[in-house]
Amino acid sequence: MKREIIQTNDAPPAVAVYSQGVVASGTFIFVSGQVGIDPQTKQLVEGVAAQTERALLNLKAILEAGGSDLSHVVKVTVYLHDIADYAAMNEVYKQFFNDKPPARAAFGGNDLPLGALVEIECIALVAE
Repeated sequence: MKREIIQTNDAPPAVAVYSQGVVASGTFIFVSGQVGIDPQTKQLVEGVAAQTERALLNLKAILEAGGSDLSHVVKVTVYLHDIADYAAMNEVYKQFFNDKPPARAAFGGNDLPLGALVEIECIALVAE
């Protein structure tokens, strides 16, 4: 089984001991949870909508660096600091996954890294 670590400057660097993403056997890419850090400023953007958008843009960049894209995502997990932010997150999320969306779970009431309001991770197929 082949395991390839994904690293791109188009998403923020890991803030702890983890890889941005890992490709497994050239079939799946597992993307670590992304929060709304702007890769240029290295700062967390403000607000649930902005953090959701930035987290999804970070996921997209990591997927592309690993030979995939958002259309190949099969499972997403969303962690919210406050489940009351679900609707605001979902409004942004559906702009990225509006046609044939992947399976998804969302959880609230979490203390997230760096005080983030949202964190998003995914599993995708490597594009053929």
